[in-house]
Amino acid sequence: MNPHVYITYRHIVAAVVMLPFAYFFERKLRPKLTLALFLELNVLSLLGVSWTLNMYFASLRYTSPTFLASMVNTIASLTFIIAVVLRLEVLNLKNPRDIAKILGTLISLAGVMVMTLYKGPIMKNLWGPLINIQGKATIHENWLKGSVLTVTSCITWSAWYIMQAFTLNRYPAQLSLTTWMSFLGALQSAFFTAIVQHKPPAWRIGFDIDLWSTIYGGVAVSGLVVFIQLWCTKERGPVFVTMFNPVSTILVAILAYFVLGEKLYLGSIIGAVVVIVGLYMLLWGKEGDQEVQRTSTEQSHSASEELKIHNLQIITSAETK
Repeated sequence: MNPHVYITYRHIVAAVVMLPFAYFFERKLRPKLTLALFLELNVLSLLGVSWTLNMYFASLRYTSPTFLASMVNTIASLTFIIAVVLRLEVLNLKNPRDIAKILGTLISLAGVMVMTLYKGPIMKNLWGPLINIQGKATIHENWLKGSVLTVTSCITWSAWYIMQAFTLNRYPAQLSLTTWMSFLGALQSAFFTAIVQHKPPAWRIGFDIDLWSTIYGGVAVSGLVVFIQLWCTKERGPVFVTMFNPVSTILVAILAYFVLGEKLYLGSIIGAVVVIVGLYMLLWGKEGDQEVQRTSTEQSHSASEELKIHNLQIITSAETK
């Protein structure tokens, strides 16, 4: 299946599925859609759906899946750096929790590189594969072109996570935002795909794995997962969300080993442990942000109550006189 067609169909499915939930559950929460906000949603869809995903799939044709997987896992580090530059993340090198955030990011990145660059001995399969997949994908290697596409997609993906934090302040309806991104992303991707793919057979889809993977990708990945990510971004920030990206690499390796019977190397296990250690260090550091936020909220609430009491005393004193 043409990957650009897949991206278009997947987000059409996501938009159709998420629309009724967004319409009924966020009637009162959804703000008025102005022209400026609509243009912002278009940019958000471009960064998170059409531009990024099309470059991501295109880079698979020119490089190796291992190279792509290692580069995608740098999104967490890129997002952290951009967040620090934009002051979404405030660092105090005298604070142990802020130091833990920096070390956690670097350790997780090191774990990803270990998983990618070091194989080590093969772990023995405990049983045969539960599912047999026949066929082999053809990789047309052009490392320069593929590397440029991969790096660009990682940067725009990181920018997408950062931009979510700003957009959610003006458009706090996560279901509606997910629907808009899917709908606009599908239109943008369809426009691009129509230019690069003119043949009608490429757009046809039957009742086979193409259909079921498109439905799964639309409902689960582009719909439910994006909604959950938006909710987490609003609650904990973009860096918190992207730090879990390497976990998907770990889960893929485990599932591929037990379900598909693929080879599992010692390097993957060591790298996974290192990633988890770095992840927990960053989460411990991020927990400090929550404590600061709670303290600030409590102080603000206390100051507001004291002001009300003070104003009430002034009014009572004036009435008494």
